[in-house]
Amino acid sequence: MTSTSNPRDLQAQLGSLTTEAFRPELADIDRLPTLDIARLMNGEDASVPSAVAERLPEIAAAVDAVAERMARGGRLIYAGAGTAGRLGVLDASECPPTFNTDPSQVVGLIAGGPAAMATSVEGAEDSAELARTDLDALTLTPDDTVVGISASGRTPYAISAVEHARAQGALTIGLACNADSALAAAAEHGIEIVVGAELLTGSTRLKAGTAQKLVLNMLSTITMIRLGKTYGNLMVDVRATNDKLRARSRRIVALATGADDAEIDRALAASDGGVKPAILTILADVDGPTAIRLLADSGGHLRAALAAADR
Repeated sequence: MTSTSNPRDLQAQLGSLTTEAFRPELADIDRLPTLDIARLMNGEDASVPSAVAERLPEIAAAVDAVAERMARGGRLIYAGAGTAGRLGVLDASECPPTFNTDPSQVVGLIAGGPAAMATSVEGAEDSAELARTDLDALTLTPDDTVVGISASGRTPYAISAVEHARAQGALTIGLACNADSALAAAAEHGIEIVVGAELLTGSTRLKAGTAQKLVLNMLSTITMIRLGKTYGNLMVDVRATNDKLRARSRRIVALATGADDAEIDRALAASDGGVKPAILTILADVDGPTAIRLLADSGGHLRAALAAADR
């Protein structure tokens, strides 16, 4: 999995990237008081949301395309190396408890496999073949979406993942932090969040990592909203797997319905702890099995199920 790139060519390539730019004005940062460094970092971080805002139309278009495919049973698959890969795995791993998705619906692939979450795997990010192998193990379909993530926009693993997925007919998104990147060019939906040079030269876990996290938050969260995984801004598909989430489930039912504790307890018991059917049993005044049927008929969209119950 070692790279065959010429070191001098790669050095020149990195030197042309905004994310790798050297900032002479920060050359003495190590001599500054801690509070001054903290203020500098905070100021740098404050610039990230505005960079994301410039690409909201591209993000929204990508979300609509993802949601259309996931509604047909497709999957959302992130692929990246290093920090970018870890952010994809993080976002994927938070979807089951938040939206009650099956772990196979949103998947995070990181170059080098699970071991790379904590330890760098030598040469993994430079392996185009590894990306193809990782994706082939998932047996892609045209309803799937593959999101290549790379701050530089040149990481071979991420680019190969997008190219291979596109060749298989899957939807592709390229998320980078440099303009005119090879990754965005390879994808149907290119999203380039240009955050500028980092506080520490080339440390793209900083602003670039923050930008990627913000975009991944949008991709998964807004897609789930479009799929009916929320009711207003309530997480009605939350999976109650611990005491905190069970308490949150009761609170969500209370906020959605205004019901008292006894009615909420009855509704949750009738729906086997399911928040959505519990809300439906209260607001539509139906029993548990009817609520579950109405939700199934509406594709899991609570508002649609409520409208059907009123007819």
